Amino acid sequence: MKVFTKPFSWKKMKVDFIDQKNSIIERPLLTSLIVLLFVTVLVVSLSFNYYVNDFDKFWEQILIEAHGMIFDIAIIGILLFWLNQNGEIRQRIRTYKDEIDDFRLLESDEAAFRMVGNIKRLNRHKIHEINLVNCYLARTHLSYINLKGSNMNSVNLSSASLLETNLENTRLNQTNFENANLNQANLKGAYASGANFKDAFLIKTQFENAFLIKTNFTNAYLMEANLQNSYLMGADFENASLYKADFRGAKGITIEQLAKAKTLYLAKFDPELQEQVKELTPELVEA
Repeated sequence: MKVFTKPFSWKKMKVDFIDQKNSIIERPLLTSLIVLLFVTVLVVSLSFNYYVNDFDKFWEQILIEAHGMIFDIAIIGILLFWLNQNGEIRQRIRTYKDEIDDFRLLESDEAAFRMVGNIKRLNRHKIHEINLVNCYLARTHLSYINLKGSNMNSVNLSSASLLETNLENTRLNQTNFENANLNQANLKGAYASGANFKDAFLIKTQFENAFLIKTNFTNAYLMEANLQNSYLMGADFENASLYKADFRGAKGITIEQLAKAKTLYLAKFDPELQEQVKELTPELVEA
């Protein structure tokens, strides 16, 4: 009876060896263990003579090397870790900014959602001066975000939520805040000339020293808003609620602008303008 056996194949053996090698390489923990075992056997073999004949001196040298190793870990290791960590942080910050640039001109809810996520991540890294020119952020939630000093010219923030958001010294020229909620937001020193705040909620919002030239406040709710020392030349307050709003020190504001408001009850003005308001628009200062 004949017994048939499979012929020996060098090609198959080579393929199996490569597969086995790749399997080990793809498992870093196993690879490290094999390398450690190999190096340990090699070093112990070469040092065996010292273990037997001159152990005390050999042990002294090991302790010296151990102290050197501690120094390397303490100085070089920590320094390299710190540099590597900072490099990774800078790379992440660059990635967030690049993604904002990628979505800058896209008018979609998904693009707006992605940009808001990147803005919040930049805030977590203490980055608040962000270039958001021409970004589409309608109906987004940016409450309590710090965007101090950012460039947000011509951004679409219609129907967005910006409760207590920090927009101090931010560029907001031609920005669209229509129907947005900016209650208690900080716009001190902001550059918002030509911005659209139509139907916006601006209760207790800080506009002190802001540039609001030709800004649209039609139907806006500016109750208890602080507009002290702001620049209001050509600003439109038609049907705006200005209850307890503070206009003291405001530049360029006229009785003609204020006469279009819905109410001026308990609003504060410089003495001369206060007299004009009482004389020419008494119906607006009454409860």
